[in-house]
Amino acid sequence: MSKPSSGPAIERRGLVLILSSPSGAGKTTLTRNMIEKAELGLRLSISVTTRQRRPSEIDGVHYHFIEKDQFLFMRDRGDLIEWAEVHGNFYGTPRRPVEEALAAGQDMVFDIDWQGTQQIVDRMRADVVTCFILPPSMAELKARLDRRAEDAEDVIAKRLQNARDEIARWPLYDYVLINDDLGRAFNELVAILTAERLKRERRIGLQAFVDKLLSEEKGRSPR
Repeated sequence: MSKPSSGPAIERRGLVLILSSPSGAGKTTLTRNMIEKAELGLRLSISVTTRQRRPSEIDGVHYHFIEKDQFLFMRDRGDLIEWAEVHGNFYGTPRRPVEEALAAGQDMVFDIDWQGTQQIVDRMRADVVTCFILPPSMAELKARLDRRAEDAEDVIAKRLQNARDEIARWPLYDYVLINDDLGRAFNELVAILTAERLKRERRIGLQAFVDKLLSEEKGRSPR
């Protein structure tokens, strides 16, 4: 089981930290930065997808790129904890790695859309912390997509159109961050993670610690 980063060793169950945003708002960069900060001890949930791999992406690192038939087989067999169709492609999260990680006290971070988020929340609310990342403006969102230079113009136009619908889902999330400064957004995410790890209901070893604390030198008169 995982332990808090400071103080007495108290066991707890792992948690799921979900980051969502419209394409280009920064959730993938923030997710990567959280994973790369080793002391946070986060493990990335790698989704399966049927979309084509971008030149900058690595199979098995960013996504598991699979054929549509394989995806539908996994979905119908119940092997996915969530799935969604986004921009004409399918995305989903394999169930088994998540269940095993949480039982072992490992915290996981997810980079998924609002549809997948709601499916996971419906199935495992107590284990989930959700964060929505907003861009500072729609103009900046378009500029980020243009700078990425990995999608055709018609694809970018479709992403911007869908972004408005995605942004409207912000009230569904526990936390909402405005990514106008990447460093500040990252620090806010770390603060959220730290606070959520310390919640009383997550620390399954807390009762045993308190019982031990109260039993120490029981009956001894104060000086």
